[in-house]
Parts: sequence; C-alpha cells; structure tokens
Amino acid sequence: MAAVDLNSDLGEGAGTDEELMPHVTSANVACGAHAGDEATMRRTSELALRHGVAVGAHPGYRDPANFGRVPLDIGPAALLADLREQLATLRRVAHESGVALAHVKAHGALYNGGERDDAVAATIAEAVRSFDEDLLLFAPPGSAMERAAERLGVRVAREGFADRAYEPDGTLRSRRLPASVHTDPAVAAEQAVSIARDRRVRTSSGGWLPLEVDTICVHGDTPGAAAIARAVREALRAAGVAVRPVTRR
Repeated sequence: MAAVDLNSDLGEGAGTDEELMPHVTSANVACGAHAGDEATMRRTSELALRHGVAVGAHPGYRDPANFGRVPLDIGPAALLADLREQLATLRRVAHESGVALAHVKAHGALYNGGERDDAVAATIAEAVRSFDEDLLLFAPPGSAMERAAERLGVRVAREGFADRAYEPDGTLRSRRLPASVHTDPAVAAEQAVSIARDRRVRTSSGGWLPLEVDTICVHGDTPGAAAIARAVREALRAAGVAVRPVTRR
C-alpha cells in the first residue's frame, strides 16, 4: 500500500492551526524569524501533541515584514548561527510542552534558495547536522538541499505540494505568476493523489512530471487551507493511500 506524510506550515498567525491540525500528520512550526514567537510555538506544539501530530522546525530568513519570502544577503556563518538559534528556541519551547522535534523544513525564500543554490543548501543541511543529526530534513526531490544533506549524512524526506503549481523543470511556479496556488480543494486533492499514488504531477504546461515524495504539504496560509487539507486527506484515503508521519529513509 502506498503511504505518505501530510504536513503543514503552522504557527504563522494564519488562524487556521486548530482547523488544520486534525487533518495532517506533521506540523512545521514557525520559529520566530519569519513569523511566530515563543507563545505561538508553545500553542502549536501543544495542539500537535493533542492530535498526535509530529512536530518539526520551520526556520526562515529573519524578515517578518516580508514573511520570509524575500531572499536576504546573509553570509553562510551568520545564516548557520541564526538557523541553529531558531532550532534551539523551538526545541526548548516544545520540550517544555512534552514534545520532541522530528524534522526541519526551511521556509519561503530560504527553502527556494536551498532548492537551487548549493551554498544555501549546504548551510541548511549543516544546520540540521550540527544541531541534531537525528532530525529529518524536508527537501524537494533532486534539489541542491537533498544533495547537500546526503553528503553530510542528514536524513531526507522528499517533499511535494498539493496546493502549489509545478513548472516543467520540477520547481514550484512563482507566486508572482497566475495560477501558482491551488485554492480549489478538489484540484489540490487530485494533485495530492496523483503525487502519492501515481508518482507524477501535472505541470503548468499540461505535461506530466515524475515525482517521488515521502511527504506532501498543504500551506497553512493558503486561502481555505482547512478545507483543502480535509479534501486532500479524504481523497488520499479513498485512493488507498495510507497517511502517516514520514518514515526515515
């Protein structure tokens, strides 16, 4: 039977956490840089614990004004130190709530940079390795981040997206372009099933792209996020795909 993890970026102030949490199996918790603070980290960790959802860190560029979606010119040493600080803060807060961290997923522009930029990817992977080598790193399949993690011996969970459009080269369609975000629950659910069961995704050009993933994301700030997550979860179940926290590779 096919199986996949269903994750969401939470603790970002979108107001959807309580509605989303029952439908996902992993929560990526904002670490106070692009969004969130210790209070939101605590609430999100406790909510995840109540629903049996795995908790991971969601670090990003320290730029809340732009929600971490604009690349910042930061040297590797400074970025590494900042990422480790974000991870340490969430680990401490989560531990106080009785929750252990399971994974790390970079946010926004940091994630996009890690997909293509070898230097950014290496810094992200090194942050995980040097902080806690038992943590999983969520990364796009075939990305610079996945390659950097493999070189450093960091475990990777390959990630796909239910609510984002794909370009033919496998990258996500820029949010600045039309039709980059799937807000129709039926469309997102169909894409999730295609990825999880059929191991392929329809691209913006209308063709098909092979895609092997271990976890699928529904963004917590996508309009109608809770309805999308519910539809995705139900569609995966109907398609015979087991939904459970990601297994380390």
